[in-house]
Amino acid sequence: MSDEVLVNVTPRETRVAIVENGLLQELFIERASRRGLVGNIYRGRVSRILPGMQAAFVELGLERTAFLHAQDILVPHADGEPSGERRQPESISMLLRDGQDVLVQVTKDPLGSKGARLTQHISIPSRYLVFMPAQSSIGVSQKIEDEAERVRLRDLLAEVRGDSDGGYIIRTAAEGVSRDEIEEDVRFLRKLWGKVQERAASPQGERLVYRALPLVQRVLRDLRRGRVETVRIDSRETWQTALEFARAFIPELVDRIEHYPGERPIFDLYSIEDEIRKALERKVQLKSGGHLFIDQTEAMTTIDINTGAFTGHRNLEETIFKTNLEAAQAIARQLRLRNLGGIIIIDFIDMTVDEHKRQVLRALEKAMETDRAKRYICEVSPLGLVEMTRERTRESLEHILCEPCPSCEGRGSVKTRETTCYEIFREILRQSRQFEAGSFLVMASESVVDLLLDEESNGLADLESFIGKTIKLQVETLYTQEQYDVVMM
Repeated sequence: MSDEVLVNVTPRETRVAIVENGLLQELFIERASRRGLVGNIYRGRVSRILPGMQAAFVELGLERTAFLHAQDILVPHADGEPSGERRQPESISMLLRDGQDVLVQVTKDPLGSKGARLTQHISIPSRYLVFMPAQSSIGVSQKIEDEAERVRLRDLLAEVRGDSDGGYIIRTAAEGVSRDEIEEDVRFLRKLWGKVQERAASPQGERLVYRALPLVQRVLRDLRRGRVETVRIDSRETWQTALEFARAFIPELVDRIEHYPGERPIFDLYSIEDEIRKALERKVQLKSGGHLFIDQTEAMTTIDINTGAFTGHRNLEETIFKTNLEAAQAIARQLRLRNLGGIIIIDFIDMTVDEHKRQVLRALEKAMETDRAKRYICEVSPLGLVEMTRERTRESLEHILCEPCPSCEGRGSVKTRETTCYEIFREILRQSRQFEAGSFLVMASESVVDLLLDEESNGLADLESFIGKTIKLQVETLYTQEQYDVVMM
């Protein structure tokens, strides 16, 4: 199995598609308006110390000075070397002075009139590790619960790291990975930290010495490199930046990074735009004629499978089994493509044969082996449901590209024309009993007004007769089917 990476760049948005065997599997989107400063490392200069607040303002070359609290400062040992320990010093004035240059990392973006929040406890992430140059210990993510795996990873990293300076945290994604993959990450982080130190030591250099990796570089960093066939980028500038990054940190990828100069949009090569549109729909069509319904809510995501037009060739159980097997493959792909996380409930079509249940569950687990997000899949429940969890790595595709419908306010449905008509009738009755009015004007959407003039015309005439007032209608093109106003004339 080989991967192709397609990169589409526009001035305000970058999109990266991971294509496996000609089929879109994952989509990453980064918009310029949402990129912050968190993770950036600067060579800052202390502009003002505030002893009363145990803090300092640091000039980074940004619009506002940033804020560094005493507890986020590296406290030196007796020998003068910085310590990775976080402890409260007696006074910030003992640690910093006005005009001093400090190496700091942004932990919180500027907000309103407040500047960015800083720390000297620098951390740089890679795919499986987080490197902390001011520390020396090795930590393991608490989410890796298997004690034997925690010991294996800790021992493996200690062996790979050797006597080099700096501490590491083993991330959740490292569970089950090989020595070679850990070694790759250690080499990557060593090179990256070396570049940061070079820039920080340069007296003529910029204040920004490390920018948190943009989307394209993050994807290159996290790729399973042995499986990548080509990386095609439709922007010459981004292509050159990616090449420089690969030459410095991932030389084995250099020959596979290509510039795509074609007139045809790069995402049209594999119908990526169509796949994105389908990934935003509730219904997913299966090749057999069956289909899935995927519903994403705040609490969980539910997936329902139906046979649809697929009837099979032998019996109902065979039809159900084949549909569920195909659905398992499709579900694994949709979870990655839509980036659905949290609790996921899958309602497979009821199967009576226990072996069929086991095979469907194994098919789902096998289809999800290429998924980098951590997940846990339960056995089929007595009600025929499969419960699973999938790590939330980033916002879902729907949350990035969509917002709640202003008409239905996220309910997924709107009131019918008839419901709105009868609400209008009740509102007119209420107002006619409470107030004196010569006539009434109803302002509503075209569909509602059409119904009042057609099928509900008799009801409107009866209401006019009952209240003894004239009712006029006016179409408001900007009104939704649920909106209306009743005005007394």
